[in-house]
Formats: sequence, C-alpha cells, structure tokens
Amino acid sequence: MKELPAPPPSFAKRKGRILQQLSIPDSEYTDASPKGSIDAGIRDLIDEINGLDGFVTTSSCAGRVSVFVEGKKQQQGPGGDQGYEQEQEQERGQGAPTTATKPDTLAGVGGKGGGGSWLFVSHDPVSLSENSAGSDLDTVLGLGSPRGPEQPGAGGGNAEEGSSLVHFKFEPMILHVLTASPDHAQLLLRCGLQAGFRESGAINLTAAATPAEPATPMVAIRSMGLALESLVGVQRPGGVPQRTVSAEYLRTLLRVANDRFVANAERIQRFRAGLLDATTVRSGKEGAGWEDAQARRERMRAEGLRRKAELQFQQQQQQQQQQQTQLQQSDTLSGVEDADIGIGIDIEPYTALNAYDAT
Repeated sequence: MKELPAPPPSFAKRKGRILQQLSIPDSEYTDASPKGSIDAGIRDLIDEINGLDGFVTTSSCAGRVSVFVEGKKQQQGPGGDQGYEQEQEQERGQGAPTTATKPDTLAGVGGKGGGGSWLFVSHDPVSLSENSAGSDLDTVLGLGSPRGPEQPGAGGGNAEEGSSLVHFKFEPMILHVLTASPDHAQLLLRCGLQAGFRESGAINLTAAATPAEPATPMVAIRSMGLALESLVGVQRPGGVPQRTVSAEYLRTLLRVANDRFVANAERIQRFRAGLLDATTVRSGKEGAGWEDAQARRERMRAEGLRRKAELQFQQQQQQQQQQQTQLQQSDTLSGVEDADIGIGIDIEPYTALNAYDAT
C-alpha cells in the first residue's frame, strides 16, 4: 500500500478543536445524545482512531436499544428529508450539536423529533427474567399496560387521530470519522466493509469550492443489517404511552436485541483489529512502509511456507543423525564381538602351555 499523504493544516486545526472538546472530563462533558456522553463500549476505539494521523471522530454510538414516542412527522417537500442525517448524528452522541435544517417541532421518518420523548435507552443488553410479568417489562421500558385483559399474542388498543406511535428500536454501532484525504477515507472505509459494516460510505470526496482547499472526506461506519424496529405502543392525546403488543412479543424483541448486541460487539472488534493492522507501520530490510490486508496474507503465507520448509529440513537432519548414530552403534557392537572371539583363541594355547609346564 502506498504511504498516506500528510494531513493538511486545515484538517489538523479542526482535529485539534474536536480533541479539545473530547478532553473535557467525563463529569463535565455533554453532547446531544440521550446519554449525554461517549459510550464506554467504544471509548477505547475512539481514542485509538483519534491517536492516528489523518483521522478524528465527530460522532459515535456503540449501539443501543431504545423505546421512544415519535414526534410530529415532517411533510417532505421536493428537497426530500434534508437535515435528517444531522438530527440522527445529534441523537447518537459525541460532538458538538449541529443545526439541522428541520424545524424543532418536526421529526424525520422514524425519528423522535419535536414533540417526541425517550422512554427507555440502553447501550447494553437488557437483563430480564423469562418469568417476568408484563407489568415489569412496562415499568422498565416506560410503557403502560394495554387496556383491558391481556390476551397472548394480542394487541391492546388502536391508534386514534392525533395519537403518537411508540417504537422499539435496536441500532448497531455508527461512527462518523473525518479524514485528512480520500486515501485515508478509502482505508477506513475498506476496514469497515471487511468488518461487516456493509452500509458504510463517505461524502466530500472531491475538493471544496476553492481548489487550494484539499478534500477532507467524512466516513460513516454503519450497518443496517443488525437494525431492528417494531411498533409496540401508542400514546393518545393527553394520555400516557401504552403497550399494544403482548408481553411475550416484547420479551422476544428484547431477546433478539440482546443477540444483536453480541453480533455488534464482534463486528466492532473486527473493525478495530483491522484498522490497527492496516495502520501499523512494519519494519523491513527496505525500511518502513504500509501493509494492506492482501500483502499481509501473502507475507504470512510466505512465512508459513518458509517455516514449513525449515521444519522439514530439521526433521531430515534429525533422521540422518539418528541413522548415523545407529550405524556407529552397530559398528561398535560388531567390533566388540570380534574382540571377544580373538581373546578366546589366544587364551586357550596360553593356558595349555602353562598346564604343560606345571607337569
């Protein structure tokens, strides 16, 4: 892999401002997410990325399960759902709040938005007993029980005019990283795709309005394959959020979300390992340089073949040494037998002569 270009001064200045914000103690740091701080599950990953030249994180979320009441829907115009991505970044954590193009009283499709509210948010698997009653689930998730007796598999109540829907949602890790050049963005994007974050992408790949200003792409590491969303309740005008699904259905959603927390953590680890490997400078006879995944595979294969050849050579040497030892031992035994025979022939005449002289 070719060496990455040096970060331009404009990138270094912006990175410095972001790192200054992140250096605020956790007790004082706050952002636009419901949690208000960087998720502990990816704090090490963020520190590692920010420690690399040419990369700095701007927003992040380790993954979460939430229950929320949606806000008032936006009537989309010809321009589409502009500003929704900015609103999502604000709600997912890390970074100074940005100004979305939507009015505060409107929400994007599927978003919390104006007039909505968070009922439950967790960045860790939810531990609930299989025997827990529906009322326990309602208490944990901020929902009220359905109206009337609950029937297995049945909902409780219908939405009416002016009601707001209640969503259950699992979202995997999302990470926005500002990069110093398209080459930096390509490297980061490749690591994300290989780790399983298949909906990752990049913007601002071309230079800015002024030709002298180099491009600093923004990369989003994300995956929709693990996402899960379901309607679980309704809030009527002036009322409280009420569950419209059975407790067993809600427990099923939680079990699926907990499984996806595990899969999400595995992808994060693959991404982290791949990025560190791709950005590690290796020393060699010709000096230091970058090594991509393909080059690493070829190098490891060559090293494996070399070790195998060395092992075979050592085994052959050991076999030859064993054969030589066996031959030497065989020659020694043969010489001893010959010596024993010679001694017998010489002793008998000597003994006979001595006996004759005695008589």
